Amino acid sequence: MQMAHAAAQSRIKAGVEFPADVDAGWRLGEAVAMQIIEKAKHDGSEIKWDGKMNTDPKKWTGAYPLGITLAKFTPLVLKSADQFRPPAPPPQETIPQWRRTLHGLRHSKTRDAEAIHHHYDVSNTFYEWVLGPSMTYTCACFPQLDSTLEEAQANKYDLVARKIGLQPGMRLLDVGCGWGGMVRHAAKNYGVKALGVTLSREQASWAQAAIEREGLADLAEVRFMDYRDVREGDFDAISSIGLTEHIGVRNYPAYFAFLKSKLRPGGRLLNHCITRPDNLHDGITRGGFIDRYVFPDGELAGSGHIIQVMQDSGLEVRHEESLREHYAMTLRDWCRNLRDHWDEAVAEVGEGTARVWGLYMAGSRLSFERNRIQLHQVLASKTSATGESAFGLRPTWAS
Repeated sequence: MQMAHAAAQSRIKAGVEFPADVDAGWRLGEAVAMQIIEKAKHDGSEIKWDGKMNTDPKKWTGAYPLGITLAKFTPLVLKSADQFRPPAPPPQETIPQWRRTLHGLRHSKTRDAEAIHHHYDVSNTFYEWVLGPSMTYTCACFPQLDSTLEEAQANKYDLVARKIGLQPGMRLLDVGCGWGGMVRHAAKNYGVKALGVTLSREQASWAQAAIEREGLADLAEVRFMDYRDVREGDFDAISSIGLTEHIGVRNYPAYFAFLKSKLRPGGRLLNHCITRPDNLHDGITRGGFIDRYVFPDGELAGSGHIIQVMQDSGLEVRHEESLREHYAMTLRDWCRNLRDHWDEAVAEVGEGTARVWGLYMAGSRLSFERNRIQLHQVLASKTSATGESAFGLRPTWAS
């Protein structure tokens, strides 16, 4: 295999010094060359070419011979394979994207279930320490700068409830319901019959226990299931709080069309999700920290793209707002909770996992503060064919 272009790329990536005029005379196989590169990176050493073609393995010291055939080099590789094998990835790292295909196509039901399991089934106890009593893993809405996290999360749920116009006796579907915070809030405070669905078995178990504990079993239910498998329809309202990030940008049309099909005429949909600050990105992250350690297969789009797809799906968008600063404040409080329960968190999930969550939350807070990512709520209705939307002349909720 000719190595001119591969070697040039490799020396840039690894900081390895090779001659600028390498050409087809290189005959190191690509796999062997990359083993050398990884070995050098792992050891912190350099590979330098001294212009000589040493073909005697006994004379190989700090400099590897270049220009030799793969056949001559193979014995050394086989003899010292362990020297060139890169260190195993940490247990917190998910498998590479190409290997995830073995678990199903991107955003198939099987692969989505694996991705959700990786992130949300870490430990309910761990999340209790990080998220606090509300067990809410989405952006809060702070009524005042000095409001507590619990006050802000309750305020967020109530804001959503007011936007979708909940009234006693209505039916609510909450997709990607997490630990059931919205479901329980709607049932307890609005007398709504609420159904929540989540792909996390741990979340569903915790949420259903909380519903029983709070005496809401006659109104609220959380199921362990994919939102695409919900059979009921004619809901008065649907809330999607933090699910869209896991859907896949290319699946937005099918996603919003499905949610619309579950609404009665005049019903309302509230979509709450993290977004990009523009509409220029295809949404797919390729091998970055978040994709490898936190949210496998997660995708973000701009709020403009989300609104466009909702409108193209036949929904009438009635209101939109950004809660970007609120998410920075939410993450601030989650980081504080993790810090205050650090020893317990490490004992529960291990230091590696605790460090991953600390890094990811601190970095996300900074991204929201600097407007690198945003959080948007988009409210829409399934307006009837005659134009009836069930909205008044002006919004009845306070932002």
